[in-house]
Amino acid sequence: MEFQSRIKTIEWVDTYSKMVDQTVIPYEYKFVNITGGQEMFDAIRNMIVRGAPAIGIAGAHGVILFAQELAKETSDRAEFIKKLIEKAGYMKTSRPTAVNLMWAVDKQIELIKSSNADINGIIEELKQNAIKLENEDIEINKKIGDYGAEVVPKGATILTHCNAGALATVGYGTALGVVRSAYAKDNTVQVFADETRPRQQGARITTFELAMDGIPVTLITDGMCSYFMKKRMIDMVVVGADRIAANGDTANKIGTYTVAIAAKYHNIPFYVAAPLSTIDISIKSGAEIPIEERSHDEVTHINGKPVCPLKGVNIINPGFDVTPHELITGIITEKGILRPDFNKSIREAYE
Repeated sequence: MEFQSRIKTIEWVDTYSKMVDQTVIPYEYKFVNITGGQEMFDAIRNMIVRGAPAIGIAGAHGVILFAQELAKETSDRAEFIKKLIEKAGYMKTSRPTAVNLMWAVDKQIELIKSSNADINGIIEELKQNAIKLENEDIEINKKIGDYGAEVVPKGATILTHCNAGALATVGYGTALGVVRSAYAKDNTVQVFADETRPRQQGARITTFELAMDGIPVTLITDGMCSYFMKKRMIDMVVVGADRIAANGDTANKIGTYTVAIAAKYHNIPFYVAAPLSTIDISIKSGAEIPIEERSHDEVTHINGKPVCPLKGVNIINPGFDVTPHELITGIITEKGILRPDFNKSIREAYE
């Protein structure tokens, strides 16, 4: 039986990008229409759309939006292409850690450079390419889910950190794709979701998704995972990824590294679920992954209200950390589960 998630996070509609506004979940579930290139840049930066695969599609849509705007400013094809490639490069700077953004925008840039069409033709080709990437994302996630379900024990409790579900992708999800596929085979599977400070994506989004789909979920705070691991209440960990180095080192939401250390100590399998597009084979290790530093307000405030003194307190807010490959049991991809030696298995996945 195939599990059908009811969520589609982002899609191209005629002349605009339609996406779920993730900043208002769980209080509201609504869509917003993004109609301009800078508006898309801001939507990515401000996390209206979030999750590496979804950010990638948003970036591809952003290139179309910039193209539509430039078509109104110039009829010179060469000038249009030059300025559009510049705008596409700018779009890639909206979130520096998520490599899927660079991957998807580069797919659009490749199309722009190779196209023989006129300006309107290029815009149409960009639209069709983005829609193709959307559809491929869902199919890739289902493959990830099916491969991952093979290593989920019967009746397992799966711990997740942050959100790597349908709302982090076009639909279905990576880490939650594994959960959905496993649950379709065994409805005794359940999830423990870390709240994921400081933006509470686990509390706000992961629990929302799973409750919507009827999958049992228990919310815990970030500091509780070791407690439940020691009590043997967690059987495995599955998380998503924003960038994976050639050696398997994985950047994911801040706090993932802590979960991985706890899992290693308690002999609990720790899996990363991500498409091959999240693997950046151009970098040798996680030391080369740029870590986004985000607004201090994310730490000092919850729902607009301060939770600490605003004077005399230093704040550091890295958005991600890097889990060393030694702590990772396997990387679940659309081509199967990659296992150590990751340098070798990742290289072979691209052959």
